[in-house]
Amino acid sequence: MSESYRAMLLTAPGQALQAADLPLAQPRAGELLLAVEACGVCRTDLHLVDGELPEPRLPIVPGHEIVGRVISCGPGVAAFRPGMRVGVPWLGDSCGTCAYCRAGRENLCDAARFTGYQLDGGYAERCIAKAAYCFALPDALDAARLAPLLCAGLIGYRALTMAGTGMRLGIYGFGAAAHIVAQVALQQGREVYAFTRPGDSAAQDFARSLGATWAGDSDQVPPQPMEAALIFAPVGSLVPAALAATVKGGRVICAGIHMSDIPAFPYALLWGERTLGSVANLTRADGTAFFALAARLPLKIEVQRFPLAQANEALAKLRAGQITGAAVLEV
Repeated sequence: MSESYRAMLLTAPGQALQAADLPLAQPRAGELLLAVEACGVCRTDLHLVDGELPEPRLPIVPGHEIVGRVISCGPGVAAFRPGMRVGVPWLGDSCGTCAYCRAGRENLCDAARFTGYQLDGGYAERCIAKAAYCFALPDALDAARLAPLLCAGLIGYRALTMAGTGMRLGIYGFGAAAHIVAQVALQQGREVYAFTRPGDSAAQDFARSLGATWAGDSDQVPPQPMEAALIFAPVGSLVPAALAATVKGGRVICAGIHMSDIPAFPYALLWGERTLGSVANLTRADGTAFFALAARLPLKIEVQRFPLAQANEALAKLRAGQITGAAVLEV
């Protein structure tokens, strides 16, 4: 009888995840077989489950903020060995030969494949991942607190880098990514202005507890104009609002993989050399730089823990805005 493992499986968009026993495969050349310790529950997973991302591979095991231990290595793997702790991010594979890949911009590769989207992810007891896209992680730290760094941390870091050096930073949507990137920004000496769902006093209090200068509703005007803004909430109407609250020469970065339609807005909001940009996925260089930075900073990662079997409950709480910090499945 072949070995199997338990996973939470998405069979169709809009449907609850189903518990399933899947046959255990062995790693092929360049791959790792991992025992999953923890997997973050990201808003991207919610977009996948709710049918807002196009053409997922179905059925699919979601989850792309994976912390695991190497069980075995496929042929040709030199960087890892059994027993090592590794992290598996959203970007799971790319062609390696296109102009984007050759320039170190594999996040834009047209043939890229993503963990928990085209490749089975970490809502499971076991996971196979390409070794070249994994990161070595410290043994001593809590797996549940490491997991959100694999996407919320990495995407937040890339967005912050793209936002430039503006010292007054607005953050729209104060969830998993925002609560990590806010701490990085504060360590850099920036002021943080946190925008939450209207009336979400708990999120606003949380932002202030981390050191935010100001926290308020997403439809409010901050007490001072911002020099840069990051938008993590998937709400297109926040784009003109952020532009209107940003100084000339400022930057507004949309940091989510999905956003509702951006409404028309007057050119005057963009004029004055304001820049509007987006973050697409991540590069391996982002991971190397961010994990080196995270090792030096006293980051406080706030998590709400769920067992693997309660993945649907974790997604529901995330959808309802009932998660402070990040939701994490412990396997």
